[in-house]
Amino acid sequence: MSTVALQVDPAVLAEGVNLLWVLVVTFLIFFMHAGFAMLEAGQVRSKNVANQLTKNLLTWSIGVVVFFLIGAGISSMVGSLTGGGGGYSLFGTLSAGSGGWVSWLFGAVFAMTAATIVSGAVAGRAKLRAYVTYTILLAAVIYPVVTGLTWGGGFLADVMGVGFKDFAGGMIVHGMGGIAGLTAAYMLGPRIGRYNDDGTSNVIPGHSLTFAVLGTLVLAFGWYGFNVGTAASVFAVEDGALVLGAFDYVGRVAMTTTLAMGMGAIGASAVSLLKTGKVDTLYTANGLLAGLVGITAIPDTTAWWGALAVGLLAGAQLPIVFEFVEKRLKIDDVCAVFPVHGSAGVLGALAYPFVAAELSVPLGTAFAAQVVGVALIAGWTILATAVVFGLLRVVGQDRVTPEHEREGLDISEHGVESYPEFEDGEEGFGEGAPVQTDGGRVSDANAASSDLRSDGGVPLEARRASSDDDDDEGRLMTDGGVPVEDSAARTDGGVDGDREIEMVTAIIRPDKLGDVKQGLAEIGAPSLTVTNVSGRGSQPAKTGQWRGEEYVVDLHQKVKIECVVADVSAEDVIDAIAEAAQTGEPGDGKIFVTPVKSALQIRTGKEGPDAV
Repeated sequence: MSTVALQVDPAVLAEGVNLLWVLVVTFLIFFMHAGFAMLEAGQVRSKNVANQLTKNLLTWSIGVVVFFLIGAGISSMVGSLTGGGGGYSLFGTLSAGSGGWVSWLFGAVFAMTAATIVSGAVAGRAKLRAYVTYTILLAAVIYPVVTGLTWGGGFLADVMGVGFKDFAGGMIVHGMGGIAGLTAAYMLGPRIGRYNDDGTSNVIPGHSLTFAVLGTLVLAFGWYGFNVGTAASVFAVEDGALVLGAFDYVGRVAMTTTLAMGMGAIGASAVSLLKTGKVDTLYTANGLLAGLVGITAIPDTTAWWGALAVGLLAGAQLPIVFEFVEKRLKIDDVCAVFPVHGSAGVLGALAYPFVAAELSVPLGTAFAAQVVGVALIAGWTILATAVVFGLLRVVGQDRVTPEHEREGLDISEHGVESYPEFEDGEEGFGEGAPVQTDGGRVSDANAASSDLRSDGGVPLEARRASSDDDDDEGRLMTDGGVPVEDSAARTDGGVDGDREIEMVTAIIRPDKLGDVKQGLAEIGAPSLTVTNVSGRGSQPAKTGQWRGEEYVVDLHQKVKIECVVADVSAEDVIDAIAEAAQTGEPGDGKIFVTPVKSALQIRTGKEGPDAV
């Protein structure tokens, strides 16, 4: 039986494989938005998490549509008008065909990366409509002008006869996004409470290091699509035969990307250790990203030792630049987008001629071209961003009101709570809620009072008024009742008969909960309610660290145990808790005993001691 050789057109095979490769890495870059969402959400306060996540969702959803309809055409126009006058089409993307749409989508994920960087800098105070407005303009004009000048064949593509070098967007995407974020943060002003009247800064920690670190690792994974994926042709056809296309240097791109990533984390953690005596977790995570940003402009040409140097410098500059921005410039860059993306992107672009494995043009000329490119991109970004946010300020639409900022943008902008099980009523726990020494809220009856409460109750006058209104003298109070002169005093603990109902409340160390539960079970009092609380007493305050800066933690995490007893002696319960919870160190806690007027078991209807 004869066989017929399968005839395959090499050009068709090359095109199919190349398109598939571009789509795969495009989807990988898109997944970086999950990393941005987690990283930024972890670095903001819990009352602003939903707002940050919403901005990330809208960045992609609105921005990608705008880039399709307008931005891609603007990029083509700018490239043609500034690069020699070739033909262009403002709406060519609408009818580009299969291959053209794949190329558009590949460019779109880069554009949306630049846009989402800005959201981290303006977190906690920018109006959603202001951010969305800026995102539309960035996707339609600001970013396309940059790509038109560079990748689109514009002025910078051949500046000084050698062209501006940016392989995968170290300056075009990340540097531009970081500079835009810094400018926007400056125009908006700092968050309430970030700076004191004398200019000193206050630390406002984010709510989840876990989110921040996991988001960092997701971004690092997607970054391989960013850098390695830009080597965007697997095969080419020469003399009718398949040959490797851009893949002939893909190994170098993967190697330099990985080395710079690692050295970025090492550089940031080393500087953090030198500055504070501790390796700061967030600086380490941010440094890893800064190392990636630093190498992104030049991974295809950099020597292995150059990747190590660029990554180390990009990570090491991060704590220094962040401190300069925070304490000298007084700019509240919430997620450190400028030192991570802006200055690291500039550093990598300028380092190109010094770390290249081979340089085919004079070093001075290559460096001058990089300086011109960085300056032009930075200048355009600063100008455009300042104009947009300046106009938003003029019309009063740039940032939320102080009341909404204190309440939190989750409630004021979206009407949701990211962690509803930890909220208490409509006012929440945000800055501006009534002050409590135990970390909670003043009751509604005392919401306007400046009196500090540590018992969760209300002042005597408010209780008297409430009692008069309700005609219910001696009613049960959340702080154990009212003074004797305002209630029907009893000598038997508040119940008839010989069996008293008492509630033993203990504040203990969280790690002692298991021992206390066992001790209570041994004396026949296994029923209890346990609540996670925070408070302060004799235990000394601690210091925490957020991005290299210390802050005081004077509300310590504790566990509150409530045990209501009737047939078991309260003294036995006290002894059992005290014995199990004691360590001999400050912070062991306290135990309180209060009489309970009555009790009712919901299931059976039993009342009094029988209900307990």
